[in-house]
Amino acid sequence: MYFFSRVLRDRRYFGTLPERLGFLPREMRQNTPDTIWLHAVSVGEVLSAVRLIEELKKRQPGAGVFVSTSTLAGRELAEKRLHGLARGIFYAPIDYGFAVRRVLRRLRPSVVVILETEIWPVLFRSVVQTGCALVVVNGRISDRAFPRYQSYRFFFRRALALPDVIYVQSGQDRARYLDIGAPPEKVRVLGNIKYDAAEPGSGPAPDISAFLDRMQPEQIWIAASTMPGWDSEDVDEDRAVVSAFAALAKRHPRLLLVLAPRRPPRFDDAAVELNSQGVSFLKRSELTAESVLELPGVLLLDTIGELSGLFPLADVVFMGGTLARRGGHNVLEPAASGRPVISGPHLENFAAIAAEFRAAGALEEIEEPDELSAAVSRLLLDRERREILGARAKTLADGKRGVAARAAAEIFEAMDNALPLWPAHGLFAPLLWLLSRLWILGTAVRRRREHPRALSTPVVSIGGLAMGGVGKTPLCVRLAGLLAGQGLRPAILTRGYRRRSLEEAIILEAHSSASAALTGDEAQIFLRFAEAHIGIGADRWKTGRLLEERLQPGIFLLDDGFQHTRLLRDLDIVLIDAMDPFPGNGVFPAGRLREPLSALSRADCFVITRAQPKRRYEGIRRLLSRYNPDAPVFLARVEARSWFHERTGEPAPLPEGPLVAFCGLGNPGIFWRTLDKLEIHPVFQWTFGDHHSYLPRELKRLASQALNAGASVLITTEKDAMNLPEDVFEIIHPLDLYWLKIDVYVDHEDQLLQLIESTVSGQTK
Repeated sequence: MYFFSRVLRDRRYFGTLPERLGFLPREMRQNTPDTIWLHAVSVGEVLSAVRLIEELKKRQPGAGVFVSTSTLAGRELAEKRLHGLARGIFYAPIDYGFAVRRVLRRLRPSVVVILETEIWPVLFRSVVQTGCALVVVNGRISDRAFPRYQSYRFFFRRALALPDVIYVQSGQDRARYLDIGAPPEKVRVLGNIKYDAAEPGSGPAPDISAFLDRMQPEQIWIAASTMPGWDSEDVDEDRAVVSAFAALAKRHPRLLLVLAPRRPPRFDDAAVELNSQGVSFLKRSELTAESVLELPGVLLLDTIGELSGLFPLADVVFMGGTLARRGGHNVLEPAASGRPVISGPHLENFAAIAAEFRAAGALEEIEEPDELSAAVSRLLLDRERREILGARAKTLADGKRGVAARAAAEIFEAMDNALPLWPAHGLFAPLLWLLSRLWILGTAVRRRREHPRALSTPVVSIGGLAMGGVGKTPLCVRLAGLLAGQGLRPAILTRGYRRRSLEEAIILEAHSSASAALTGDEAQIFLRFAEAHIGIGADRWKTGRLLEERLQPGIFLLDDGFQHTRLLRDLDIVLIDAMDPFPGNGVFPAGRLREPLSALSRADCFVITRAQPKRRYEGIRRLLSRYNPDAPVFLARVEARSWFHERTGEPAPLPEGPLVAFCGLGNPGIFWRTLDKLEIHPVFQWTFGDHHSYLPRELKRLASQALNAGASVLITTEKDAMNLPEDVFEIIHPLDLYWLKIDVYVDHEDQLLQLIESTVSGQTK
């Protein structure tokens, strides 16, 4: 209700309504296991988020980080500071179930990270219900908020039991969390990310630098993040600063004050105050190449995100929010630049930091607004004192770094232990559940009717439980190459999905060639690999018998064979896609599983495909162990090998300039994520259905859109290149076309090969 009251009071909030109700843009839809939703309420938390996201991306470049904010200023700053870091920025939904669930279904995160003090009971509960990890980072409870939380301890106790872990800034914060009901085993002291966020400013914008060069002030005083009073009896910091400046101007005739109100609505109020006291000033937003200002004068910083760049230029910094009863603002940014800082008595929101600064003698404190002018003047006149205070502050700020890196590691550990499941929702969920029961029954009946037969040659199946792509074809190619290197003469049995040949069985010798119409797209990839014989047919037993008679292979790899009931296998390798392990959390049509999870008990080993470096996927492992505790689990990762020019079929680097990407895969997210890792950013991307055969009209439309966007190149996957018409270059002229070849690598590959070889030797004895 608080938000809706803000809407009624401030019309700017009307524009935030769609996102507050959970309606996010379509491009924010995600389907990856490394999606992170980070909630940073205000400007200060957005600044903390910058360093945390940088550490997250450093550990896992492909991670998709989405940031929500609650304030208008926080959103504006996030758009500036998180550009290129966050994949999306939006207003946090109101804490109602329908809005929160809509955002969760759109983003599909593996972990939700709450920065600092927000306790949202509905959000917490909804996150936990999906199986996502929930982590509070940089947690703190201010002096002002603590009594309120204590009063409703009975209510917050349940909410605080839901996060996987609560990382707090200090021992005092831990004690406060425990006092309002948080479980002791979940609350841990990690330190304050704001120390990492407070890096020396990179310097002002060029036009501000040029302005300062023209003006040549002798001293610069920055009044940072000034605030109005808490009530009518409290201090208005803009008024106090302007009054102090008027007094200082008599003694410091070349003084420049940079006045930076905390909130955009205060910019005009500060201008009114400056006018009322007859102070010469210039608005930053009106600064031009010819702008000058009579000194002593004031540069009114009526923009967001530029203050940190000005701190290195300051002789003295007054930190706002500390004279008014606002709990203070972060002194670390000016401290990181080695600037002496003056504060008022109210630093409750940063009590631990304030205590450390006091103990180090790195802070100049005043009690009343009347003391501000004298405190600034003392420091302006005492260079040695300024340098001592600045050096102490910088030493303290630098020595406390490293929290963001530790927090990122803990977040990924929480992700590894999570297993988000996204069941069907909506009015049709009961009907879909009923239809899925019928699907399961039909599968069971078919399995009883089938009488699987064995081949003379050992058969290793590579299959999956889910519909769509899980990386079977690349892994099949990889294993065939390894087995060929061992002299085992591998052959691949595949159904030849979407081939246009009417032949019941097709046998292709290694190093031979055939058209995609005859084989289908996946078999074409096997042919290009050229190290294995290939048998194509719906009945893999008949096809295998025919291949045995003609070519005498040493081992069969059965592509997509986990549900194939006509052929006995000696080893079942089941693939689980790390990007979407159990899609829909239900059997078709309630989800996209071909069989219930209980079918995992038939597997001899598991391979978690499309795994990311430094990830263990403990959540997936726990579920697999529940149904099949004895089967070993391997991790497989995808790596891009090289780009190929479609016209020549030879490796070639991508030309520079704008490009457009398209693909038709069971899980297109793997292609988009690979492009991200390669730092390739298409002007737009198109997704088609799995095994899509491209029609001329579709390619013409795609080419037209690409040309309108200024692109000269189309890029796609190797599998999609198999499904393009022969005259593709005439259709897309004048565009060029490249496709990406990928390789798959299995961690502990030698152990997987030993398992396969032991199966082969055991079967042939």
